[in-house]
Amino acid sequence: MKKILFSLLLLLLVAGNAWAAKKNLYVYCWSEYIPEAVIAQFTAKTGIKVTLSTYDSNEAMYAKVKMTGQGYDLIVPSTDFVSRMGKEGLLLPLDKKQLTRLGNLSPKLMNQAFDPGNTYSVPYMWGSTAMAVNSADPVAAGVTSLADLWKPEVKGKLLLPNDMRSVIGLGLKRLGRSWNETDPAQIQKACELLRPLMANVRVFDSDSPKQALINNEVSAAILWNGEAYIASGENPKIRYIYPPEGFGLWLDSLCIPKGAKNLAEAHAFIDFLLQPKMAAAISEEMGYSSPNLKAMELLPAEVRANAIVYPDEATLARGEFEVDLGRETERIYEKCWTTLKTGR
Repeated sequence: MKKILFSLLLLLLVAGNAWAAKKNLYVYCWSEYIPEAVIAQFTAKTGIKVTLSTYDSNEAMYAKVKMTGQGYDLIVPSTDFVSRMGKEGLLLPLDKKQLTRLGNLSPKLMNQAFDPGNTYSVPYMWGSTAMAVNSADPVAAGVTSLADLWKPEVKGKLLLPNDMRSVIGLGLKRLGRSWNETDPAQIQKACELLRPLMANVRVFDSDSPKQALINNEVSAAILWNGEAYIASGENPKIRYIYPPEGFGLWLDSLCIPKGAKNLAEAHAFIDFLLQPKMAAAISEEMGYSSPNLKAMELLPAEVRANAIVYPDEATLARGEFEVDLGRETERIYEKCWTTLKTGR
């Protein structure tokens, strides 16, 4: 009898493990954006296996999601692409009943124009796109504004992100225009201004641009604040600069694409990330700003006071959040981007 009971218990255990193994979540996210330890804790707690794929630009993510239509349960687009994908029916409305920790998020980053009522999106992290320089290099040490990046001495020392809006934004800001310019004539002026800058570029990299700085392959870069935070931790000579001309701000959000199949698992992961302890751990490791107010309370003082991660209000006033430009304007940007990348 004991053998029979033991066999039944063993079968139930195997069946239970098999059921748990079927719980999957497919996440499509920016490179180096979700700590492995956080994913491991989620799997240990829920039994849900997370398969993580990465991209290096919103455009790459958008094209793949639109083309495949399925295969991912969770994506992390920026504000302008949340707006676009929501309008195009590429996102599923969130079930707020399954998200018990939305109250942890800053009201300032909720209910924004790109997604009124947060129908499709939950803020994950926000930050800036500005300059980093290795001050050990005298040339780079002299870079204090966007205009300095055009100097002939910077040739071969500059890294730019493989990101259309971030690069074209440099030209627009040098002209004193908005990061979200829609006037075709002004966009063209910015494009022409950026042409000679391309001669100074050693590499375009959005996967892990900090590595080129850390390895001394470049000594000046336009990159995201989290990358600069980690790089400066490796090398204190690396400084992050908010250009006087202005800079870009962004907010990345957790969204469920239309073709998602594991909806309960996607909601469970979002809610897991909204825990203050998890959000704080992510911000501390990745160096990006958390929209989670309760997480802020858990961060070490040196992180909360670090201007790379959390700039003051006066600095933030010079930044602009990206918005959706509309497809007609987007095509003008794309034409300029192709010209800059190919030299044609």
